Amino acid sequence: MVYGLSTILARILNFVFVPIYTRVLETGSYGAVTEFMAYIAVLQVVLALGLETGCFRFASKEGADTDKVFSNALAAVTCSSGIFLALVLALASPLASWLGYEGYEACIKYVAGILVADTLTAIFFARLRFEHKAFRFAIFKTVKILTETGANLLLFFVFPAYAASHPDTFLLDFISAEPDFTYVIFAIFVSSIVCALLFVPMAVRQRYIFDRKQMKSMLLYSLPLMVAALPGIVNDFLDRFLFRFCDTSSEEWRSSLGIYQAATKLAVIMSLFIQMFRYAAEPFFFQREKEKDSRQMYAGVMNYFTAFCGLVFLGVIFYMDILCLILGPDYRVGVGVVPIMLGAYMLLGMLFNVSMWYKLSGKTSMAIYITLAGLVVTALVNVVFMPRYSYHASAWGHLASYFVMFVISAVLGQKYYPIPYDWGKIGTIIFSMLLCFALSLFADRLVPDVPGRLVNWTEMAVHTLLLIIYVTSAYLIIKKNYRRKQS
Repeated sequence: MVYGLSTILARILNFVFVPIYTRVLETGSYGAVTEFMAYIAVLQVVLALGLETGCFRFASKEGADTDKVFSNALAAVTCSSGIFLALVLALASPLASWLGYEGYEACIKYVAGILVADTLTAIFFARLRFEHKAFRFAIFKTVKILTETGANLLLFFVFPAYAASHPDTFLLDFISAEPDFTYVIFAIFVSSIVCALLFVPMAVRQRYIFDRKQMKSMLLYSLPLMVAALPGIVNDFLDRFLFRFCDTSSEEWRSSLGIYQAATKLAVIMSLFIQMFRYAAEPFFFQREKEKDSRQMYAGVMNYFTAFCGLVFLGVIFYMDILCLILGPDYRVGVGVVPIMLGAYMLLGMLFNVSMWYKLSGKTSMAIYITLAGLVVTALVNVVFMPRYSYHASAWGHLASYFVMFVISAVLGQKYYPIPYDWGKIGTIIFSMLLCFALSLFADRLVPDVPGRLVNWTEMAVHTLLLIIYVTSAYLIIKKNYRRKQS
């Protein structure tokens, strides 16, 4: 729970800043933020070389020298990060020109700085986890998050006025006088540097012992893990990269990307629930594996999980008129993708449940093939349909990809590690959810609009009634199942 708190806090604060970003930044500028964040997400996996897991493996061996293991990991990521940083600094201008960010070479360098700092601190965070120093881990992560939050607040609400009254300030050598996407990137850069400084005492105390043979063994173990992780992270962010090449309006692709990213933030409530569920469920599944009725228990968890996801799905959609006010006016045109993304995240959570079979059975290599299948679907949907449907194709691409991975994983799971999921009950819960959604669309056509009001409270009342109906039906479906098994 302690390890997970910082991640949840980061996601919540990221959501809290959406009203600021979507009111201060133009859609194209927010699209630039989204693109850079996608690059960071993918490159973090590459530069870490899979050594976080590798450290756990080698440091856990009997008689292992912990300092030697983590020294070797630090040496490896320092080399990879150092080469990467040198290349980016040397090629910053050509890179900025190629990416269409002429004049923003500094931002390219900030991204490189973020990646280097985060890659190095990832090894130190791994050591804290290995030594079970959960609270120090959480404190350092929280300091990083709060630093980013404070930097954002200062940049967006204080710096523009300061720059106007102090036109000769040296700070203008680092960031622009007016708010743009560089503010967000610079805030992350500052937080990454602060986080790295927190580890200086730990780095000074550590004994550095290097062993070329062990480092080679660690890399041989860890690099395949990095390769295996890449399809998953690329699948999550591939659509962001493809906007540049496939969007319907080539000149306005950053604007489309910004609108899409802002709209998907409204579906973050589902994503947050799934993230919290994963932190709690994964250790629970492993701890209960040896129990007699563990597989029936896993099946029961799936029923409750699906029912609660349906509640989140309908809760967001039914109160969309209120939630969409979080976004700036220019971004609300994209809210049509929210139901699709909610469905995609729901499938992703269900995929987590049905994919536990390969973790529990030890057939983790199957995850690569399942993820690659999803990646192919994502690429096909976006390449074929994005030129015509823009960000709507991106949303459907996620839904299709997660659905394919869910089906493949469920089928393979029944072969290698059968869990008696009650697909009839799960299907009935989903049908109940979709029926309430369809009824809400029908009711909205019958309820007259109220001129001058952003929120139609009659619609909200109808939606609330439908939400109560769904909760009641889901409860009865699950309770009926429970009673039948008890009898």
